[in-house]
Amino acid sequence: MTITTIPSQDLTRVMNACRNGPVFITDQGKPTHVLLSIEEYQNLTRRRSIADSLAMPDIADFAFEPPRVSIKSHPTDLT
Repeated sequence: MTITTIPSQDLTRVMNACRNGPVFITDQGKPTHVLLSIEEYQNLTRRRSIADSLAMPDIADFAFEPPRVSIKSHPTDLT
């Protein structure tokens, strides 16, 4: 991945918008890029345990109902 750095004086308006959430850049009306604040980027790229990922408060209302599994038992011959 290539990282491009641009002086902040060129992007003041964009940086201010990033404080409120991601900023999408479009090409012919279709999103092609997204700009994030450094805090949001670090949050997305931070390595975390599976327990931390599952406990994320912003996905607490996620509906998940796994299908029930039936396990058939067979009698065991111990003779």
